[in-house]
Amino acid sequence: MISVILPMYNAEKTVSRALESVKGQLTDEEMEIIVIDDGCTDSSSQIVEDFMKNNPKVNIKLLHQKNKGVASARNAGIKASRGEFIALLDADDEWMPQKTSKQLDILKNLTLNIDFIACSGKGKKILWPYVVNPNGLAEITFKKLLLRNEILAPSVIFKRKVIENSGFFDDSLRHAEDQNYWYRVVQHNKMFILNEELIVAGGGKRTFGVSGLSANLKAMEKGFQKGLRDIKQLGYINFPQYVLYFLYFKLKYWLRLARNFYYGLQKNKNLQG
Repeated sequence: MISVILPMYNAEKTVSRALESVKGQLTDEEMEIIVIDDGCTDSSSQIVEDFMKNNPKVNIKLLHQKNKGVASARNAGIKASRGEFIALLDADDEWMPQKTSKQLDILKNLTLNIDFIACSGKGKKILWPYVVNPNGLAEITFKKLLLRNEILAPSVIFKRKVIENSGFFDDSLRHAEDQNYWYRVVQHNKMFILNEELIVAGGGKRTFGVSGLSANLKAMEKGFQKGLRDIKQLGYINFPQYVLYFLYFKLKYWLRLARNFYYGLQKNKNLQG
């Protein structure tokens, strides 16, 4: 069974498409969808309940909690799940119909012995330092994650053993919680990215600075720095490495600010034109 973990906060405009994309998966694997209402103040929960009534054969559980953030919501969903495989999806994302079948083929391949598989998003290329091998897979390592996080959370499926050896998401984080978790997961598991565009993340918008949690660049930067402090405390990096990565992350943050400012100017210019 695959347990699909779907956190939801004020997603009345998008959650139906997310659920339809799970329903439309071309796989024989049994699936359960666990939707976590993270303190929604709009009609999101009602939309999910209506979807459940209109699709009685789709196995959906709707959980409710006070607003605690996506990490807490994912943890609640994972703890309520029963599947051998756990898939992450956000309420503003969509899967291509063959996504789960292609990723499960990889996870079930005993020769590959992979524990965690992500995939590319629509219009996204796998960039340096990741290298795609002849099997169409790019290996994820700790050092590569520090340089660039190419893992889109809604693209991920992993074996339950990952929870057993790496624990859960950090409940205290509301931004960059996924990268923080990948740092721990990669210590104990074989992780790869499938070089196929099998999801549409955030409606195909840019990764940073447009909408959702990633729109808050300052908060995202604080989340990245929290993750850096955590891995130093865990002994994954030493102090000189911490200083170097701290400066590297700051440089990336300033570049994101500059890019976001440039894109804003271009948008205004196009509107005025």
